[in-house]
Amino acid sequence: MAGGGLPDGGPGKRAHLYEHNYTHYFAFTCIVGALGGSLFGYDLGVSGGVTSMDDFLIKFFPKVYRRKHMHLNETDYCKYDDQVLTLFTSSLYFSALVMTFFASHLTRKKGRKASIIVGALSFLAGAALNAGAQNIAMLIVGRIFLGGGIGFGNQAVPLYLSEMAPAKNRGAVNQLFQFTTCAGILIANLVNYFTAKVHPHGWRISLGLAGVPAILMFFGGIFCAETPNSLVEQGKLDEARKVLERVRGTKNVDAEFEDLKDASEEAQAVKSPFRTLLKRKYRPQLIIGALGIPAFQQLTGNNSILFYAPVIFQSLGFGANASLFSSFITNGALLVATVISMFLVDKFGRRKFFLEAGFEMILCMIATAVVLALDFGHGKELSRGISVFLVLVIFLFVLAYGRSWGPLGWLVPSELFPLEIRSAAQSIVVCVNMIFTALVAQLFLLSLCHLKYGIFLLFGGLIVIMSCFVLFLLPETKKVPIEEIYLLFENHWFWKNIVGQRAGQDKVSSIGKPAAV
Repeated sequence: MAGGGLPDGGPGKRAHLYEHNYTHYFAFTCIVGALGGSLFGYDLGVSGGVTSMDDFLIKFFPKVYRRKHMHLNETDYCKYDDQVLTLFTSSLYFSALVMTFFASHLTRKKGRKASIIVGALSFLAGAALNAGAQNIAMLIVGRIFLGGGIGFGNQAVPLYLSEMAPAKNRGAVNQLFQFTTCAGILIANLVNYFTAKVHPHGWRISLGLAGVPAILMFFGGIFCAETPNSLVEQGKLDEARKVLERVRGTKNVDAEFEDLKDASEEAQAVKSPFRTLLKRKYRPQLIIGALGIPAFQQLTGNNSILFYAPVIFQSLGFGANASLFSSFITNGALLVATVISMFLVDKFGRRKFFLEAGFEMILCMIATAVVLALDFGHGKELSRGISVFLVLVIFLFVLAYGRSWGPLGWLVPSELFPLEIRSAAQSIVVCVNMIFTALVAQLFLLSLCHLKYGIFLLFGGLIVIMSCFVLFLLPETKKVPIEEIYLLFENHWFWKNIVGQRAGQDKVSSIGKPAAV
C-alpha cells in the first residue's frame, strides 16, 4: 500500500486514554499562535500590490515606471522584469532563512512563546522602516527585519499549534496558521485596492499597516501559555501539567503527560539535534517533512501568483484597479479553501487532499498556458472573455492549493518529528521553504519574461512530480498522536526497508509500551 499505515489496534498503549474538552483558554492560545500566519500573509499580499503602484515605482524604480507606461497600450510579459524590484520582495525570505537557525536555538531553550514574541518585535521594526523609507537601502533593511519576524514566527507557530492541539483535532488547529495567512493576504489586497488611490503615499500606508498584526501578536504572546511539550523539555513539570490540564479542560491528563515526559527524557539525551536528524531512523521525516514538502509547496507556482498577482494581471493587459481587484478575488479563494480544509482535513486525511487538489492544479496550469499561447503576446489586449476565463482558472488553481499544499505544507512537517529533533527539524523546514520562496520571488518575473506561457507548463510538470512524491512516500497522519508518528514509517511499504523496526521497538520498550507491530 503506497500510503502505509498503522496496524490494527492503534498507535500506542496510552494514546486511546487521552482526554480533552473545549476551553476558551485553549481557543485564546491558538488564536494568538495563529496570528503568526497573519504576519506572513499580509506581507505576501501587500508586496505585490505595492510594486504595481505608480507612486512607489516613481520614487524607487523610475525605469520600471517608464517601461510600464511605454507599453501601456500593449501586453508585455517583461514589463516588471527588474532584479532590484524583485529583490524588494525576495530579500525578506533570504533574511528569514538565515534567522530561522537563531530561532531554532531560542525555540528549544526558551520555548515557542519566546520565538513568537521576538518575531513580532522584529516584524514591527521592519514595518516601521518600510513605511518611512526614503531610499532603496531603507526598503531592503526594513525587509530584512520583516524577514527576521517571518523566520521566528514560522519556526515557532506551527510547532506551537501542533503541540497545543489534541491529536484528533490537530489538523484543523494547525491550519489556523494557514487561515490567518490567507486572511492576511486578503486584507493586504483589500488595503492595496484602496491605498492605490491615495497619492502619493498610499504605498506607505500599505507597508506600515503590517505593524498591526505584529502588535497584536506581541501582546498576545505575552499573555498566552507556553506549550506543555516545551515546558516539560525545560524541566518545568508542575507548570507543564497545569497548562496541559487547562488547555485540555480536564484533570485526567495522566496518560498524555506521561507520554510527554517520556518523549522529553529522550529529547534531553540528544545533545546535537541537527546531527541526530541525519540518523537513518529519521531519514523519512528528513526527506518528506524537512526537504520535500517545504520545497514543493513553493514550486507549485501559487506563491508566484500571490507575490505578483497585481503585476501579473497588469502584464496580461488588465488595468491597475482591475488587476488589484482580480488579485483580491483570487486571494478570497485561498481563504475559502483554507476554511474547507480546516473542517475536512481530519476527516478525509492529508493524502487525499494533496492528490485530489494536485490533479486540479495540473489542469489549471495547462489551461492557462494554452490560452496564453493562443491569445497573448501579439501586441493586443486580451478580450474580456479571455480575461474572465484566466481569472476563473487562477481562482480554481488557488482554491485547490488553498486546501492542499498551502495549509498541509505547514501541517504535515510540524507533526512528523519527535520532540528530540522537533525544533531543529522545524528550522530546516522553514529554511528550505524560505530558500525556495526567495528563489521563486527573485526569478519568477525573469522567468515569465523569457519562458512566457511556458512558465505555467513548468509549474504543471512540477506538480505532477510532487503528486507522485505524496502518492508513494507520504503515510497518512490524520488523528495519530504526534509522539507516535514514527510508527507509521516502520509499517510503510517503502520506508520500513530503510528505518526497520528496531528503532521503534527500542523506543517503545524504553517507555514501557509494547511495539505496535
